[in-house]
Amino acid sequence: MTESVKTSAPERETWGRRSAFIIAAISSAVGLGNIWRFPGVAYENGGGAFLIPYLVAFLTAGLPILFLDYAIGHKYRAAPPLAFKRLNRKAEPLGWWQVGVSFLILTYYAVIIAWALGFVWFSFGRQWGDDAVGFFTGEYLQLAEAPGVTFDFVPAVLITLLIVWIAAIIVMSLGLRRGLDRANRITLPLLVIVFVIIVVYAMTLPGAWDGINQFFEPDFAALANPAVWLAAYGHIFFSFSIAFGIMLTYSSYMKRRSDLAGSGLVVAFANCAFEILAGIGVFAALGFLAYSQNVQIDDLEGLSGVALAFMTFPTLLSEMPAGAFMGVLFFGSLVLAGFSSLLSIYQVVTGSLQDKTGWSTRRVAVTVGLAAGIPSVLLFGTSSGLNVLDVLDAFVNNIGVTGSAVATLVLVAWVFRAVPSLRSHLNALSSLKLGRVWTIAVTAVTPVILAVILVRGVAEYLTEGYGGFPTWFITTIGWGAIALLAIFSFAMSYRRYRRSDADTFVPDEPEQLHTEMNDLITVAKEASATRRNSGGTR
Repeated sequence: MTESVKTSAPERETWGRRSAFIIAAISSAVGLGNIWRFPGVAYENGGGAFLIPYLVAFLTAGLPILFLDYAIGHKYRAAPPLAFKRLNRKAEPLGWWQVGVSFLILTYYAVIIAWALGFVWFSFGRQWGDDAVGFFTGEYLQLAEAPGVTFDFVPAVLITLLIVWIAAIIVMSLGLRRGLDRANRITLPLLVIVFVIIVVYAMTLPGAWDGINQFFEPDFAALANPAVWLAAYGHIFFSFSIAFGIMLTYSSYMKRRSDLAGSGLVVAFANCAFEILAGIGVFAALGFLAYSQNVQIDDLEGLSGVALAFMTFPTLLSEMPAGAFMGVLFFGSLVLAGFSSLLSIYQVVTGSLQDKTGWSTRRVAVTVGLAAGIPSVLLFGTSSGLNVLDVLDAFVNNIGVTGSAVATLVLVAWVFRAVPSLRSHLNALSSLKLGRVWTIAVTAVTPVILAVILVRGVAEYLTEGYGGFPTWFITTIGWGAIALLAIFSFAMSYRRYRRSDADTFVPDEPEQLHTEMNDLITVAKEASATRRNSGGTR
């Protein structure tokens, strides 16, 4: 008995309340991509007309996969590797693939937050001057002229990167409720407040409405281009933080009786609402920049990604009234959005390792922090950091994440035929009942579309390379990362679990959950009726 207690894993944490999960999930989904990716993707793919394929992708891919992640995580009560192992023993490598993807993203996502933190400081004096592009790549990053991996550390980047990692390790060491939940409850409201201020202010600038009109101006001819539809699916897919372990892990910490589909709707619509808000704010600001430079928005460069955040926006802030103050707010919003998403990625790795080893929260948080932080500093705190990040991000997202989604859908739907049981689990708990439409989406529509995106991406990288980088650099950083993911996935699957219930876990039956939920609803109704009656008597 004593020996059993000593070797068993610590009790798994859960979110304190449903709101804690919803806030955490929204904080993860609302990240850097919402602010700097969506506006550019929409503008380049039909403007207002892009909202049509965006909505279709949202309904046929975003929500279905989000619900699938929730169902797997909640039913099998574990992070990706153990959850997939419980679904079917042969599926464990898929879970470790998702962990590997999250680990790689963790290493470079931190440095983007570090850049934003540095630019908060630079904003006070608008230190980029009249040449924001030159300042970012030259004076700040000290970018190496030739692609490669150097160990020429850049002090300005290194200092803020260390701050980000120290803060992340501290938060994650405190655990789910005392660390992650409390951090999200601070960062998400602050992010919304700060970004609303930015949007409202941007809309008052000269030329702002020209930018907003151009953002929403529909080009319906673009809808005939299949690439526009693929872009919509690709964006929805990355925007929702799905298929690489985050939502699966977060849902595994939900209490047994939780409204999964209802929570998913709240998270999904909140994420989309913030993207629209970001699009309005970004293009209002770009409209002002075009007005002040007496050019068309089409003539501006750097309308998405790193270029938008660290080159185009500083240029805009140099010409904007109260630009220093707005710069602090804008880059502060990037820090808030990025840090909450970083924590969610971090949790995928720590949760999976904790399931495997049974280590304490603090031990696993520090171990993962050091394991990811050291290569993060070595690779991205140097003059070659931007080039390495560019290639690694492209391959990890377009091949690693997309490949994970395709494999998940094919294995769960077609090989293990687990969709009916997962749908029953969702319906037993959720206010929104899922039917054949959801089944068709996860078994047919979404796998085909994502497979097309994956094949196109792989073919393009094989035939055309990426970003003009030399073949050896792409092979080493890009394809090398994919190879390491494959090796890591199968190697970790051979290690035995130390959790006492890893092999004996039995998921709840849908009928049992359904009965318990109905009992809870009945008790809640009776309590409500009692309160109303007592109130009337008084």
